[in-house]
Amino acid sequence: MSKLPRISGRECIKGLEKIGFRFKRQEGSHIILRRDDTFTQIVVPDHRELDRDTLRAIIRQAGLGVDEFINLL
Repeated sequence: MSKLPRISGRECIKGLEKIGFRFKRQEGSHIILRRDDTFTQIVVPDHRELDRDTLRAIIRQAGLGVDEFINLL
């Protein structure tokens, strides 16, 4: 298993958009993404650097592994 990279919220969103997530709305600094084919909704903080535990939770909610996510970036 690869080590989690240090990335921003925007970089995370760009990776998730490649697998079908789309911008739904934004509340403050939190961006809500949605995927309709297998309904999933994820909240991504728009921070300069995401905490590793937060990033790990986002990856898990998206149904990906760490290596799969890294390949999207």
